[in-house]
Amino acid sequence: MKPEQPTRRTFAAALGAAVALIAGAGTARAQGRATRFQPARHPQDAWLDALPGKHRTFIDASNVSGAGSALLYAYNLYAANKSDYSLPERDVAVVVCFRHSATALGFNDAMWAKYPKQMNATPQMVDPKTNEPPKTNLFYSVDYGFALTNLGSTIESLVTLGTRFAICAMATRGLAGGIAAETGRDVDTVYKELVANTIPNSHMVGAGVLAVNRAQEYGYTLLTAL
Repeated sequence: MKPEQPTRRTFAAALGAAVALIAGAGTARAQGRATRFQPARHPQDAWLDALPGKHRTFIDASNVSGAGSALLYAYNLYAANKSDYSLPERDVAVVVCFRHSATALGFNDAMWAKYPKQMNATPQMVDPKTNEPPKTNLFYSVDYGFALTNLGSTIESLVTLGTRFAICAMATRGLAGGIAAETGRDVDTVYKELVANTIPNSHMVGAGVLAVNRAQEYGYTLLTAL
């Protein structure tokens, strides 16, 4: 007997099955794209998207050494973008986050003068000019140059370039608790006083680690300062 020859009907059925298989694969890929993870947006984080700039960097500082390095890195970002890419400061979005042991650097000289012991309880800084605990925010001053880890890149100078600062509210509340315990004042009152005396261009965030997460979801490159 001769082997059975394929008919037009069986050929059409096979072709239809192949087309269906291809279409199914295409649908699966489309569904995969449609269900791709997208982070949620929250009004508390809108400030991150409001900063002008073609390039975004978030510098995370969790200790005093890191805080100084973060200021230096921020300056270097502006300088290198200007010298090598001819980009003005407004095209470079930089956020420096002071959290954990670096949180006290997010407050002005008035707070350091009023609560020097408590402000320096965690940072444990020494004023290189007096060899004593500081009574001002050393990283704000232009008087220390290379004596500090910021190598002369001060908070004040970076503010003029457009740098924004994220201050950890969770650590700030802990700082307020320490001040309240030493002075006999109410924690909430001290906390509000601290918030009213942050450095310029600053934004209180729920927690520094949370800001690290949100910034990356908004397209910021994370730079960890040590």
